[in-house]
Amino acid sequence: MLGIHYKDAPSYPVGYIDTIEMYSLDFEEFLWANGILPHSIDDIRQYFVKKEKVPAAMHEKMMQLFKEYIVIGGMPRVINEFVTTHNFANAFKIQKSIISDYIDDIAKYAQGNEKAKVRACFLSIPKHLSKDYKKFQYSLVERKETARKFGGSLMWLFDAGIINFCYNLSLPELPLEGNAKSDFFKVYMHDTGILMAMLEEGSQEDIIDGNLGIYKGAIYENIIADMFGKAGKKLYYFEHNLKIEIDFFIWLNKQATATEVKSVDNTKSKSMASIIENYGVKHGIKLSAKNVGAAGIIDSYMLYMAMFL
Repeated sequence: MLGIHYKDAPSYPVGYIDTIEMYSLDFEEFLWANGILPHSIDDIRQYFVKKEKVPAAMHEKMMQLFKEYIVIGGMPRVINEFVTTHNFANAFKIQKSIISDYIDDIAKYAQGNEKAKVRACFLSIPKHLSKDYKKFQYSLVERKETARKFGGSLMWLFDAGIINFCYNLSLPELPLEGNAKSDFFKVYMHDTGILMAMLEEGSQEDIIDGNLGIYKGAIYENIIADMFGKAGKKLYYFEHNLKIEIDFFIWLNKQATATEVKSVDNTKSKSMASIIENYGVKHGIKLSAKNVGAAGIIDSYMLYMAMFL
């Protein structure tokens, strides 16, 4: 719990400390753990750079590994178990024990009456992500409650490295941080494998088979948020009047780039068309299971290619 307790140090030698943020393994590291050599990843990167279609066999293999990464996540012990035994059930047991450890740590490290509030926020995350409208609502943690009661509890989870915030933009333009609304946000899990282990039993098998229904879009959003976060990007999205919602805005090539995550083959998007037409956005990206393509200022890439953004 260094993220929680470093502030309590009696002295902090400013200018003499290098801060390194550590995450669970990202997708590229997961590929290494599964025996995929760096030059093979570079081959796939070339299709991304040149905007050329990936050969079918290579694409199928990468999508299979990507789905496994969604289910297994990046926790080193979980990955070690999976690459050693290729047994999802064994990996799932370790994920469950990590969730139990999280809850124990909340009881141990959170202060006073904050313990119950932090635990309630943590356990509410799958419920928030299952909604079509994914803005974090404190009333889903406890009826009629507000940020006054639970705001500090969410920040505790963020400091502990368990969750990530994705802030709504007042305007979809640079500077993203300057246009972010601090009180209007979505919450994603830092490790998607742990999120999967918080869902009902059988969800992991559904992801591998591609039949996840209500949670599918949320889980694909979470994995992209996970990948962007591990690449050092702060997370932003744009939503307006419940009619326009762009999953992510990222700073890319000195532009505010609209990024949509699609869990289905149909990648048509009224929101993307509207934001380009009405807000002057000059670059859009769609991430889906479909192969690479481009149409005007909108580029389409496979979900796993988010690691190259």
